[in-house]
Amino acid sequence: MYLRLRAILLLSAFAAASVSASGVDFDACLVQVKTGKFGTDGGRDNKGKEVAIENATAITYELCARACGSGSAPFVWQIFSQQFSAWLLPFLALVAQLPFGARDPFDNVVSVLLSVGSPTLAAYSLALTVLNGNWIARRFSRIAYPNVRYAIQILSRLQQTPLQIISDNGLLASLVVLPENDKWWSRLVHDLEYTHTWTISSVASILWVSVAFLFTVIDSFTVTIESPTLNANGQGVGSVYLWLLPVVIGWLQLGPKCDSKRLRKAVDDANHDLAFVATFTDPSHAHEVEYDFALSLKDHWGSVHRDEQCSPPIYNYARFLPWVQAVNEVYEVFEAAAEKAKNHKSVDSNAWRRSPGFGKIVPENRRGTRAQVEAYVRPQQPKEKNSSRWGPDVFSRFVVASVLALALTWSTTGAAVIIVWFTPTRGLGCRSGAYLLYGALSTVVWMLLVLSSGLAHYSDVPDGFNEYDEPIYGLASRVAAWLSIALRRLGKTIAAGNAVWIVAACIFQFVSFFDRCYCDSSVLGLGKLAYDVIVLVPGDISEMKLAWGGAVALAGGCSVLFLGWVKMLVNPPLPPK
Repeated sequence: MYLRLRAILLLSAFAAASVSASGVDFDACLVQVKTGKFGTDGGRDNKGKEVAIENATAITYELCARACGSGSAPFVWQIFSQQFSAWLLPFLALVAQLPFGARDPFDNVVSVLLSVGSPTLAAYSLALTVLNGNWIARRFSRIAYPNVRYAIQILSRLQQTPLQIISDNGLLASLVVLPENDKWWSRLVHDLEYTHTWTISSVASILWVSVAFLFTVIDSFTVTIESPTLNANGQGVGSVYLWLLPVVIGWLQLGPKCDSKRLRKAVDDANHDLAFVATFTDPSHAHEVEYDFALSLKDHWGSVHRDEQCSPPIYNYARFLPWVQAVNEVYEVFEAAAEKAKNHKSVDSNAWRRSPGFGKIVPENRRGTRAQVEAYVRPQQPKEKNSSRWGPDVFSRFVVASVLALALTWSTTGAAVIIVWFTPTRGLGCRSGAYLLYGALSTVVWMLLVLSSGLAHYSDVPDGFNEYDEPIYGLASRVAAWLSIALRRLGKTIAAGNAVWIVAACIFQFVSFFDRCYCDSSVLGLGKLAYDVIVLVPGDISEMKLAWGGAVALAGGCSVLFLGWVKMLVNPPLPPK
């Protein structure tokens, strides 16, 4: 796939180059303008002030279009090959190090488009996954009961799955309480031990990108008037793609479990081999007496929940709310059992059997019939069936993950905008506008897909139950489901277009497609006052160095801070075994 992508990019570059192969020589055009061939009006200095035409280093956009035409500067293969290889190619190679793992190759392709098309969504899903891991560790660590440590590890590692918890017929209560299920917990933890971690390929890609960004830093302080590629350089490209570095390294540190086949096999094997359920007599293998299991992975169940089925971690945004509710359901069972054990109440209501070890609970205190096991984990005040639609502590994690994602997106995209904004002619032009549009669409995609996931979760919660205890979905739920599908498809379409757009914009920059009167005059920002700087003066360089240095510090500093935040929270402390 990577070789095919590279071929497409090169073909796009050649197509753009063919447009500008016979381009405009702006230096020669300025010489003609200074002779008065096109009149004596329109001369400007590099600040946009009117000067005599013979002293002009810049000209108005109207004069530029009349004298030089609407074409672009000529395509130079040496500049394109150098800039493409040094700036764009390393980041495209780094995209391949993002975690995938879906059974359907199409879902992996879509995850690439979502990541490149919306850095905000990619950073949001990563930050959310880290926060979820810390939340579950803190929440469960308050409980003193067997297998709590295993529960934290299993539930945290299953964030990339459509997790399903079933408490009917004593399934969940049996899984938590019965000592026969201790092997189930330890077996599943062991089978989920694998990680998406560091490889020679990932290290090489990260080093390649790091060196490329180091060149950005060096170029920020070594630019001169004679630099031939001020407008075709990769300064902005190096910043606009820099978000990839902390996101890829963050996922490598986190080691998400996203191989859908391996995850499903691990859960299914543990359920069929080791899961027990309480009966009216002795515990039995769950698959012998029940059709379902307490913890399993959902199969396909409709278009509304399409993204929840996809295992690449970027889809964790879609699993956030249902995962939180599933975790909370398990937590409440552990909490109720731990409270009874703390008060020395056994499952079978017999006298509490003391343990020779401090804090240990002997297996005899955890055995009983199905009715006894279900009663043991029943809270003192039963909650209503629809008392919590969203789950605990979701808003605070949503806000933190959103702030981090937006900060990373706009620090890197903003740095790219600053770099080209302060390259003469200063102002909003084609290059800065391209980066600004990329950041804006990235944010829009994130908003649409997060809203879609919220509506999908809302539509899945019934408005009530009929006399047969079957869920009832009203008009609001059906409308929410329809809106969720529409917003999800719209967001993905925009993300795909944005991914293509940013790659094309970078290629256009390298082949000098943007080096034309309209773009060089910053018409988008200056309007009727637009002018085209053709010859740089020493004062321009000092201002550019200051702006470029600040932009590099902004992008690099925020990326390091984001990565440092991930590093601090990636391995939360767990309770003892």
